[in-house]
Amino acid sequence: MTTLSKVAAHAGVTSATVSNVLRDRGRVGADTRARVLAAVEELGYRPHLTARALAEGRAPTLALMVASIANPFYPQFALAAEQAARQHGRFLLVCNTNDDPDIGRAYLHQIAGTLSDGVLIMNANLHVDDLRHTEQRGTPVVLCMWEKPHAPPGLPCIAVDFYLAGALAARHLVKLGHRHIGTIVGGGDSGIHAERQRGFVEELARLGHPGAALAPLHAADTIEGGYDAAARLLAEQPGITAIFATNDLPALGAIHAAADLGLQVPSDLSVIGITDIDLARQTRPALSTVAVPTAEAAAMAIALLLELVAKSHQVAPVRVASAPWLVPRASTGKPRAGKVG
Repeated sequence: MTTLSKVAAHAGVTSATVSNVLRDRGRVGADTRARVLAAVEELGYRPHLTARALAEGRAPTLALMVASIANPFYPQFALAAEQAARQHGRFLLVCNTNDDPDIGRAYLHQIAGTLSDGVLIMNANLHVDDLRHTEQRGTPVVLCMWEKPHAPPGLPCIAVDFYLAGALAARHLVKLGHRHIGTIVGGGDSGIHAERQRGFVEELARLGHPGAALAPLHAADTIEGGYDAAARLLAEQPGITAIFATNDLPALGAIHAAADLGLQVPSDLSVIGITDIDLARQTRPALSTVAVPTAEAAAMAIALLLELVAKSHQVAPVRVASAPWLVPRASTGKPRAGKVG
């Protein structure tokens, strides 16, 4: 393996000079710099990132912890975060907790402050005390896609108004004429989608239809979870003309359930979700949804984390991304004539 000292010997300089060239530090003459870079290229030298992190007390990476990499929303967020991190000369380490807090705590213990200079958290099922402990050890933490801009979590975060997302879904269905709506709340019984459901229900009430939404069914935040919940709703409430799901995956499951039951979407049943993952536009019929600013929030999270790492000035602990917006597609329409709305 090529080492820093081998590069130095090959270029006829000291190891310190090679280090200064690679880090763009100190005063190194143009001829010496060119000789060092030629040696690096010829010998195929690559810095040992872990050793550098230990020597400098600064890791070249940032970490992103997510609950489940199988959920396509998280890879989309991770892609945008990785692009933003790379623009700042950093690498992004993606850690999948599989919704297990023990795995999340192990990641925090092993990578925070060593392999990673700061940590982004995305619904990783970790207690706030664990995150505060990480901060106290000197590693900044930023919560991503916090769903309550009006109620900060006591940690730096990038917030998105998911209450408004639920309200926009309600307005869309009411405008189409729906008055009997099944609701599926993703995330199981965790309560992480409560703001979305609250925005939906309260907007229905403001529009004069307080009883339009049925008592919600809680389901896993998956296509399978949405399928099972929708099948149950349609069996127990055959008069519903629309289903609102608090996330796109359960909404896609509802479309599949309707197809298996011989229902046409949207003439027999309209379906709408939230987030606008890539699958929402790729499925047939394409899913109506309320989009959230995923890429913008990812870039904001990286920027906030790096400001906290630098500690160069007072950093605002809560920043709110742009408002969600309605994306109507083929899965929603007016109720079939003669069917109770």
